[in-house]
Amino acid sequence: MPQSPHTERHFQAPAVVRDIVIGMADGLTVPFALAAGLAGAIDSGHVILTAGLAEIAAGSIAMGLGGYLAARTDMEHFRSERAREERETDEIPEVEAEEVADVFRKYGLEEPGIQVIVKSLQKDRTKFVDFMMKFELGIDAPDPKRAITSALTIGTAYAVGGAIPLLPYALIEGGDALRLSVILTSAALFVFGYVKGLFTARPWRSALSTLAVGAIAAGAAYALARAIS
Repeated sequence: MPQSPHTERHFQAPAVVRDIVIGMADGLTVPFALAAGLAGAIDSGHVILTAGLAEIAAGSIAMGLGGYLAARTDMEHFRSERAREERETDEIPEVEAEEVADVFRKYGLEEPGIQVIVKSLQKDRTKFVDFMMKFELGIDAPDPKRAITSALTIGTAYAVGGAIPLLPYALIEGGDALRLSVILTSAALFVFGYVKGLFTARPWRSALSTLAVGAIAAGAAYALARAIS
């Protein structure tokens, strides 16, 4: 009986998910804590909403720029390391060949076979350097568009997350706004943590830990504001 073809499905966008997680996690937590803290000191939904929107604008820009600079740094690091490997491949080819051979030795390959593979790789300088970058240094080539994509993704995720705890203050006044904000944000933190945990096979643990972080931050801000006021 012929076997059905085996198809492997692997997630292909870990960087995008990481950016969404970074932006959404901070977007849900920081404005939530800020609004809760202000609610503990003042009884004006308009002021809380205004301050929250200002924080979201500043936070989105700051987080987006942080993602942009981080991605640019990754690209510059990759280019610097690749230039060094290319230079060493030309100046000390024997040393570089031995370093590649060491990679295969770690996998238990026999020496005669290793030498054949190394000599074959050396015939193509570009592929030889590609191999060293990936398997010797463990550095993959970054996406040239990564910096802009990362900035937009993190900034947008932050703004979307931050809008959730502020929505009640735009609709109602007083303590009801705080209570509704707590309910909405807690639900969002739990769902977000659960979805995030699906990528690590621990959704419930991720959901509870994400909710706990948001609750602790908001609770501390509210208690501090109440104590000071």
